[in-house]
Amino acid sequence: MEKQTVRVGLMGFGTVGTGVVRIIQAHQEDLQKQTGLGIEISKILVQNAEKSRSIPSMEKIVTTDVHDILDDEGIDVVVEVIGGISQAKDYILAALDRGKHVVTANKDLMALHGGEILQKAEEKGCDVFYEASVAGGIPILRALVEGFSSDRITKMMGIVNGTTNYILSKMSQEGADYAEVLKEAQALGYAEADPTSDVEGFDAARKMAILATLGFRVPMKLEDVDVKGISRVSKEDIAYGKKLGYEVKLLGLARRDGEAIEVSVQPTMVAKSHPLASVNGVFNAVYVHGEAVGETMFYGPGAGELPTATAVVSDLVTVVKNMKLGVNGRGMVAPYKEKILKEDSQKLSKYFLRMVVADKRGVLAQITQLLAEKNISLEQVVQQPYNNGQQAEIILVTHSAAKGDMDAVLTYMEEMDIVHEIKSCYRVEGGE
Repeated sequence: MEKQTVRVGLMGFGTVGTGVVRIIQAHQEDLQKQTGLGIEISKILVQNAEKSRSIPSMEKIVTTDVHDILDDEGIDVVVEVIGGISQAKDYILAALDRGKHVVTANKDLMALHGGEILQKAEEKGCDVFYEASVAGGIPILRALVEGFSSDRITKMMGIVNGTTNYILSKMSQEGADYAEVLKEAQALGYAEADPTSDVEGFDAARKMAILATLGFRVPMKLEDVDVKGISRVSKEDIAYGKKLGYEVKLLGLARRDGEAIEVSVQPTMVAKSHPLASVNGVFNAVYVHGEAVGETMFYGPGAGELPTATAVVSDLVTVVKNMKLGVNGRGMVAPYKEKILKEDSQKLSKYFLRMVVADKRGVLAQITQLLAEKNISLEQVVQQPYNNGQQAEIILVTHSAAKGDMDAVLTYMEEMDIVHEIKSCYRVEGGE
């Protein structure tokens, strides 16, 4: 007899897991109409079976033994929302070995071991979907795999971490210090007690590795991403940027020129004319450029119980539709192109540079001469008194320059007597 109901094993019953249960319970009729099958959560893996739950009706199906899910031949799909890496990887690979399809929200796992997991899924003819791992409720991964399947993506640029975007937005709007806004973000629950993963850019880097893997079809790893966080961004940097027509954003960038790729996460001066400059608060946005379609942008909430759970259930619906059609294992393709990373001499960008120098004749000329020797020309120059006129502050915006040349200039400047301090250096995007 043909299957009437798809049975799901849910691993994790925290914020996102609870959201998944709520959506499946509330939308049964819609899910049935969309897939032609019922969707039932049969078992939920938890750490503590005695803990009281916000959905008491589910307490009778909780278990602390993962084998109650893995060894149950009636369970067709495993939804993993426990987080972490090692244990989650073991569970997912074990589920695939048993022919179960997998939906996960685990960005850390997919950034580090996505290639291996997708390879295993391909071998077993199983689906693995992970839309919720990047940008919460924004369907960006499905867009890359399906919507851009006939195009060649050349650039992806995004605000993919809500915590840092909230902090930088508040600093910009209120002229506040980083430390002050971070404390407020922690008090509101937007930032963790240990915010390192967010503020130093590691969370965003994992997401950009996933986007680059899917968008460019290459096996990108976390160590391939050039990462710099926001902890050294000052309110003065933000204020000067605004005067020159920029907003500071922690921007993930994945760019392909020919077959050579660069992926980075770093605080960036984004021209106010660019749509990403107006993405504020905890919202996320991903800008995608394809050779055929040109520019597109995806915008929405980047985290939270229901936005993330919506992405998980959306993946679950795709798995069920594939089961109905008998096409499981053909959705997410394992990376198949050779990875060629750009050298620093190939990474081109405009730069914003702020420094304190000796206030005497000829200083700007010497700096300009140094830049010219590295083929770096200037688009904007601002000079003003600093430290009660004892020194001068110079703000430069360059034309497009190679990262290798810019790094060499900064190294040389640190040895120059006339340069007292390099306050900041940021990439500049938009405004061309």
